[in-house]
This record gives sequence, C-alpha cells and structure tokens, in this order.
Amino acid sequence: MRRHRVHVSIHDVSPAFAPEIDDALAACERAGARAALLVVPDFHGEWPLEEHPRFVERLRELAARGHEILLHGFFHRASGEGRGLRSAFAQRVASAGEAEFADLPRDEGERRLDEGAALLARVGLPVAGFVAPAWQMARWVLPALASRGVRYAEDHFRVYDPAGRSARASLVLNFASRTPARLVSSALFVRAARPLRGIVPTRIALHPGDMRSRVLRREVESVLRAARGTFTATSADLVSV
Repeated sequence: MRRHRVHVSIHDVSPAFAPEIDDALAACERAGARAALLVVPDFHGEWPLEEHPRFVERLRELAARGHEILLHGFFHRASGEGRGLRSAFAQRVASAGEAEFADLPRDEGERRLDEGAALLARVGLPVAGFVAPAWQMARWVLPALASRGVRYAEDHFRVYDPAGRSARASLVLNFASRTPARLVSSALFVRAARPLRGIVPTRIALHPGDMRSRVLRREVESVLRAARGTFTATSADLVSV
C-alpha cells in the first residue's frame, strides 16, 4: 500500500506575527520539515507587506531555501456581507470573522486574487498556490483559480489542482487556540487522528496562536516529531496520484 507524504504549512504569515512565524519555523526545522508559508498580503488592512522590507527579505530567503509560498487571502478578514447559514458557519464556527473568501462577491474576490498575486510578484515571492483563510471558499473560487492556471488549493477536507481539475480527500491536523475548549478538543482530535497519517494525504497546519500556548507548542512538537521522515515540501505531492 502506498504511504502518503505529510505536508506542513504555516498560516497567517504576516509581519503582524513575525516572532510566532520564527518559532513555528524553528519547530519545523527541528523535525526536519520544510514548511510552506501561507502569506497574507495585508493582514487586516494594517500590515501591508511592502511596508515591511526586512520581513519580505526574510521570506525571500526562505523561498530560496525551498519553502513554498502560497497566497493566503488578501486581508484575512471577512467583509461582513455574508448572509445565511453557510456564512454563519464560516464566520462564527470555522473562524472568528476571518473567512475572507467565503462571502465575497466574485468580482471583488477575483480582484483580490489578482492584486495579491501581483503584490507577491512585485516583492519577489513566487506563488505556488492559494489557500483561503479558514479554508472557506465561495463556489466561484475554484473556477477562478482554474482560469488563472493555479495548480494548488485546499479546504478542510480536500486538496485541489484547480487548473488540472482534480481533487483528493486529505486529512488536516491543526490546533485551535481561540478558547480553552477549542484548544483541548483540537489537541485531542490531532492525537486521535494521527493513525490516519500515511493512509491519506495529510497536512499539518500551524498558526501563530499555536506558538503562544505552552500546551499547543508541546502538541506541535509532538505531532511534527511523530511525522519525522515522511515530509514533503511540495504541496502538489498531495494531489498527485
């Protein structure tokens, strides 16, 4: 039976979280994982990358060392335009109002996709794919990515090659630090789901909040240590057969 590889990513990569990003990178390095960096061009409209050249230079150095760069929304904040149960789930259950691409009208969303890709290109960061904040995508997102030739995207349950029109089921192991209850339940889920690693394509997704909790830092170290020797630095490996 084929053993699937494990891909590690660091979400919410922004100057807003520079110390936490460095801590997450150090944890990955100790385990032998080269994490993908999910870069937010202007986190919450207050952290434009182009105004933080030292942080951008650090990202360029990491990209040169083989860390993939993935576009991660534009503002990583919802517009507040959504209505109905689908929007309520995306903004209140799956995130705390962070699911930027769950409710955007297509014209505005496509503008943000294009501006985000253009901004990363301007600062010298090659983009290998797109991951929507909180993994929540409106129905138009995958077709829009396909029309732009994007070869990698993901949500909670699947990984996609939009341009190649293929997808695979995938396990994601991530922690939630928003409340004590979410922290405990997410840590227990990650422990319980570990036996599935290798049976299906697996993602370990780290967030800045994980690095602020002593409990979650230990859990991060543990799940990375358990996956040592199985890592891939290429997101496309999760989609390919």
